[in-house]
Amino acid sequence: MKKNVLVVLTLLVCLPLFSQKVLQLEECRQMAIKHNKSLQMAQESINAAKQFKEAAFTQFLPNFSANGGYTRNQKNISLLAEDALLPVGTKLADGSFSFTPDQLNNAWLKDAAGNPIAPLDATGTPFNPKTNPEKLQIKGYALLPKSELEYDIKNLFAGTIGFVQPIFMGGKILELYHIAKYGQNLAEAQHENKVTELLLEVDEAYWRVVSVTNKVELAKDYRNLIAKVDSNVNIMIKEGVATKSEALKIRVKLNEANISLTKAEDGLNLSIMALNQLCGMPLEDTYTLADQELEAETIITQLIPIDQALANRPEIKALTLVEKMATSNEKIMYSRFLPNIALSGNYMVSNPNVYNGYENKFGGMFTVGVVANIPLFHFGDKIHTLKAAKSQRRIATLELEETKEKMQLQIKQSSYKVAESLKKKAATKQNIEQAQENLRYASEGFEAGVITSTDLLGAQTAWLSAKSEYIDANIDVKLCNLYLKKSLGTLK
Repeated sequence: MKKNVLVVLTLLVCLPLFSQKVLQLEECRQMAIKHNKSLQMAQESINAAKQFKEAAFTQFLPNFSANGGYTRNQKNISLLAEDALLPVGTKLADGSFSFTPDQLNNAWLKDAAGNPIAPLDATGTPFNPKTNPEKLQIKGYALLPKSELEYDIKNLFAGTIGFVQPIFMGGKILELYHIAKYGQNLAEAQHENKVTELLLEVDEAYWRVVSVTNKVELAKDYRNLIAKVDSNVNIMIKEGVATKSEALKIRVKLNEANISLTKAEDGLNLSIMALNQLCGMPLEDTYTLADQELEAETIITQLIPIDQALANRPEIKALTLVEKMATSNEKIMYSRFLPNIALSGNYMVSNPNVYNGYENKFGGMFTVGVVANIPLFHFGDKIHTLKAAKSQRRIATLELEETKEKMQLQIKQSSYKVAESLKKKAATKQNIEQAQENLRYASEGFEAGVITSTDLLGAQTAWLSAKSEYIDANIDVKLCNLYLKKSLGTLK
């Protein structure tokens, strides 16, 4: 029974060891991309830019609108201040308006046949009625009452529905659409850049955990070496072949090794937490990284043509788009010098009906027209804004060219650092072999009594330093290769 309990307890203790998950670098990358809030915000920026582009496209299409209003007026409108009298005349055969003798009280000058020739004024003098109409003595008048020319406008309703279709706007609508399209592409390039930066950060955190994990194992091995020497010295003291000062010296080294191990373990925990935070995992999660043994050789990224590398970089894509946006803005500023032409159509309705004698009913009509606006003069406003737009476009071009030059230098530097890290790795590997051989001779010499404990501790310290430098060199190769991938735009 006790045996069974012991077996169960052993399995329970070992279960976490067997169930501890192993994380690949690519898994960490995918989890970080899915979890990262900055990428989610960048994706929303893409969605917003896409909607702005769709909104810009609608400016090519007609704009329909409807308007309506109601007004309450205190008074009606009257076309006359008082009743009017209109003289009654006759329309002649030539279409002109005049008066016949029977429509006037004037006496008339007659010819020999008795036909009236011209009217006579009060003094009996003939006159021309067209030049002196005031001398006419009109017999009949028509009454034009004021009340008949008064219209009810106390309740006034009006409304229109229509459209405006741009025909020619100097190219500004097209360039606004181009800017909106470039804005969407710019948001996508910025998203791509954020993904690259995130992957770089994840890879750095991943290899940092690998580095510190190996440093912890190295610190344990070093502590075990010192502990073994400490045990051997204690035995030698009992046999009288070693002194207590040597034991104290080794005990100090053992304490230093324990402190170094504690610091390394704390550093490992913090590094794991940093990686967990990037990947969106609980901070206390533990796991084993697939590459923590540092056994696999790093596949060095091959150089590609500079033009291709620059085309891969999201920063260059973004700056190219900024330059295009500045060019479109310059064209918009130029379009302000050109006329604007638009087609409009409306249906207008009102009550009272102004098209039928102010009748208190709704009435309306259709209108179609073309509107043109031609800029003439505004004290150089458009010239100054055009020059400013040209300067902004030149700034964008210069910034793009400067960034390309810096990136070419960055690619060269990254390739040199990769070659340097490979040489350093090969050198540290040789140092490990020499340090291990030196440690073996020192251990054998100490056991034979021909080498002091100080020399042995020195050999162990040299071995620790060589192993630590080899770990750093391995990680440096991977990081330099990582930075080379980023500079070439092939990190993803």
